[in-house]
Amino acid sequence: MRTETEAPVTEPLSFRKVTRRYGALTALAGIDLELRANEVTAFVGPSGCGKSTLLELVAGLQEPDEGEIRSRPAAYMPQRDLLLPWRDALGNAGLALECQGVARADARRRAEPLFERFGLTDFERARPAALSGGMRQRVAFLRTLLQGRPVLLLDEPFGALDAITRADLREWLAGALANDPRTVLLVTHDVEEATFLADRIVVLSPRPGRVVADFPVSLPRPRSVTDAAFAEVKARALEALRT
Repeated sequence: MRTETEAPVTEPLSFRKVTRRYGALTALAGIDLELRANEVTAFVGPSGCGKSTLLELVAGLQEPDEGEIRSRPAAYMPQRDLLLPWRDALGNAGLALECQGVARADARRRAEPLFERFGLTDFERARPAALSGGMRQRVAFLRTLLQGRPVLLLDEPFGALDAITRADLREWLAGALANDPRTVLLVTHDVEEATFLADRIVVLSPRPGRVVADFPVSLPRPRSVTDAAFAEVKARALEALRT
């Protein structure tokens, strides 16, 4: 079952020699990639290498100084959940539809059936302060999906959570994306998380960010972090980060 989305996407998302500068500082330099539709690509790299900048370029929040990005409409989920404290969970999820001109009552009606699927049953009327960190992230992700965009941009979606909650949510996210495939760009500092979720890992160098490794994650799903093959992929990404 797909949520409020457009037609399935077949076109790749491409970066052609993309460079982004902030004055004398170059954040990204010569990014040249083609990402296949309906796959999860994880971007890993040291702090300050331009990972978040890359997502903002795809979202249209910034423009490259050089090069070109070809993409479909994208929904952006930043690191913080940014839930509105005066709205309940249902109202926060439905905000994506309201921004598209849907009346508030209709937006709530359309969002409510998805709460069971997202593990939020009985929390529809809860305010953000009453939700756990993991629940808040699920509401934020539901809000992102309801935008109906074929491309999802996830910037450290679980970065602020404790290790146990983070492990639980990455399993949940893998299932959610299996049920509702999108072209996903995932930024994370966690190589294990990248290996668990991604179909492909792109490793960026220290600033200015350049692609130093780009390889598929050809592991069957569901994945186990204790498998030898999983450890091999993770080790390959870690080795690329050390170069």
